[in-house]
Amino acid sequence: MKKWQMANGIFLFFALCSLLFVLSSCGGGKELKKSDVFDPEKYLSRADMLINDKEYEEARKLLLEVKNRDNTKKYAPQSQLKIAESYIRDGDIDIGVEEYRRFLELYPDNQYASYAQYQIGMAYFSQIESSDRGSGAAQKALQEFIRLKELYPRNPYREALELRIDKCRNIIADSEFIVSEFYYEKESYNAAVNRLEALLKQFPDYKRGDEALLLLARAYKAAKMDEKAKEAFNKLIEKYPSSKSASEAKKEVEKFKGK
Repeated sequence: MKKWQMANGIFLFFALCSLLFVLSSCGGGKELKKSDVFDPEKYLSRADMLINDKEYEEARKLLLEVKNRDNTKKYAPQSQLKIAESYIRDGDIDIGVEEYRRFLELYPDNQYASYAQYQIGMAYFSQIESSDRGSGAAQKALQEFIRLKELYPRNPYREALELRIDKCRNIIADSEFIVSEFYYEKESYNAAVNRLEALLKQFPDYKRGDEALLLLARAYKAAKMDEKAKEAFNKLIEKYPSSKSASEAKKEVEKFKGK
């Protein structure tokens, strides 16, 4: 009986020791976590490395932790920008744009607000491929670049911005001109006229304005709108006197005189 009690006591002793060890281990783990120092700069630096290594998901985990734990709100805006950047670099343009817009909603007065707006425009600008395929992206980019100019007139991207705006406008106008040529060749003259009138009104300084004006005059003529055709030919000669299109217009005007 005594042996049984002694064995039982030894068993209870080791069981209690094991329990205490487990409890102390759990407590110790929590204590380590509590004492762990949160360094947002290191987190952001590490996230940059992960983004450069194309480890976008892992980078976003760190960046989200910075956003959630940054009580000073000093590093959270940077984190939001990097989250947006990670999606853009990962090819998720739409999500990247949404994240940049979220930054502007959360931090509208932040020093990097103009940067975020510029990146939205550039996200669409990067999708432009050619005048016959990139018109939609060019229109979106143009809209965002104009918004940047209106909201942040003193933004640091002014010089590059004007060049990108000009490119967007020319791509949109080129696309409209291609469609107009298509209608003209299909003998849908009224449709060609409507497109060309809108093009020249919206983009009066279009780089191929002389060609657009010549095509418009010919579309008028083909649609039996002779007076408008004469006006368009004469306007072309006056506005672009040394162009090849002006020479063509002069020949057309002479034909009208012979009637």
